[in-house]
Amino acid sequence: MSQTNFPIRVVPCLDISNGKVVKGVNFVDIREMGDPIELAAYYEEEGADELVFLDITATHEQRDTRFDWVEKVARELRIPFCVGGGVRSVEDARRLLDIGVDKVAVNSAALQRPELIAEISEMIGSQSLVVATDVKRNDNGAWDVYTHGGRKNTGRDALDWIAQAELLGAGELLITSMDGDGTLKGFDVELYAKVRAASKLPIIASGGAGTKQHFADVVSQGGADAVLAASLFHTKTLKIKELKSFLKDQNIACRWN
Repeated sequence: MSQTNFPIRVVPCLDISNGKVVKGVNFVDIREMGDPIELAAYYEEEGADELVFLDITATHEQRDTRFDWVEKVARELRIPFCVGGGVRSVEDARRLLDIGVDKVAVNSAALQRPELIAEISEMIGSQSLVVATDVKRNDNGAWDVYTHGGRKNTGRDALDWIAQAELLGAGELLITSMDGDGTLKGFDVELYAKVRAASKLPIIASGGAGTKQHFADVVSQGGADAVLAASLFHTKTLKIKELKSFLKDQNIACRWN
């Protein structure tokens, strides 16, 4: 069901707060997990295909991404990486790419002013622009879009927003299920299958990974092009090479570094 015939990507996510990697459950109960430079080096050695760094308090604190840790990561990392959180303008995106970031993710600012997607896409190219969207099921079984690190419900339907983002020039979608985040109970396969049906863009699935089979399910049943996790990888409960070997045994093609 994956949109392309390309091998899927395994993507560790590093949520950043005050210059440290942190992780929570359902976007709360945040705890410190380590140093971003050390973890980035570890994941590169482990065979990660790319990394995603999200400055999770930037929007809530009404500030830009702190570029100091981004510069340090860019000097050390050889695999592609994406940075999001606090990206509010074309200038923010351009500065990140100038530092050495490969992709820029927008979230809250794009929902507040959707034209931002078109502006950044035109300036840096859609291939470098990821639209990150945090979603949560509502009482009707659909998904609402949240902003400000999951603090504010916009009332927007997730599938409608994804369709608009694609039209405006998004190059990739990072969809995080807030219901699954940090629970280790599995990806919301239904969510990703509906996103897959609504969009031709590559999809990064995020939120809920707890076993190797969960990753296989979200690819084969949900149509994800990339699988993202944090807790499992940070705690070394699951190694990336082990996951890739498992997926290969499930006839799911993976990249090998």
